[in-house]
Amino acid sequence: MDIEDTSEGKAKKISIPSDLLFKCPRCQQVALMEEFTAGGKVCKSCGYHARLSARERLELTVDNETFKEYDTLMKSRNPIDFPGYEEKVKELQKKTGLSDAVVTGECEIMGEQCVVAVMDSRFMMASMGSVVGEKITRAFERATEKRLPVVIFTSSGGARMQEGILSLMQMAKTSGACARHSDAGLLYITVLTDPTTGGVTASFAMLGDIIIAEPKVLVGFAGRRVIEGTIKQRLPDDFQSAEFLMEHGFVDMIVERREMRRTLADLIRLHGAGKAGGFDE
Repeated sequence: MDIEDTSEGKAKKISIPSDLLFKCPRCQQVALMEEFTAGGKVCKSCGYHARLSARERLELTVDNETFKEYDTLMKSRNPIDFPGYEEKVKELQKKTGLSDAVVTGECEIMGEQCVVAVMDSRFMMASMGSVVGEKITRAFERATEKRLPVVIFTSSGGARMQEGILSLMQMAKTSGACARHSDAGLLYITVLTDPTTGGVTASFAMLGDIIIAEPKVLVGFAGRRVIEGTIKQRLPDDFQSAEFLMEHGFVDMIVERREMRRTLADLIRLHGAGKAGGFDE
């Protein structure tokens, strides 16, 4: 980050280490990165919710030492031989420490047992390829077998183009696993984070029994310009925001990050779903 120093009557730029300060992209206020991170990466001035990595989300949400990760070694094999795909995946694996764009596992949230999945936008914008689809599907299947609720934090740019039609097939696969979990009388909670778009929105992201969103996050299928070009109309300024979706019945609750953990625990407890029992038939 560069700032101007005019203390000696001359304007000169001073470089600030990127990990020292945070400048909010919405209100432009500057805060110490340490304080911003300690506050869950929420701007104190305007309430802007910055994106979190999967590990940061888990640290904020699950009880200490209760998370047991699933399918840690699952990796994509470049099924359609897309040029440069394998190199890109390896680079991101090294950079993020993840095998792919979602982390799944079993945990407790304030003592309530559940299966959780967290998508990480740092990994190819959390696009859904075969690995993401398989890990989400297995998470639902394990939850169904153990009669546990599922909580998924979604964040995605949509289907992964580098895997072609195989990525689109994940929409049906994850939706089918979600349906079987529902048929077993078990609770599924979706938490929409910024952004949730494309094939993820068109499948498991909007199938939750309860759909929660963080404030002002982007949620949609196609982009604004594509829709406006198709219908030949200008869309409202807040179109595809969490608040717009809640107003039109697509989202049940908008919950700030500081209240998310307690809200999830209360919902699971309210439905009697966090004790490996599910609903009575």
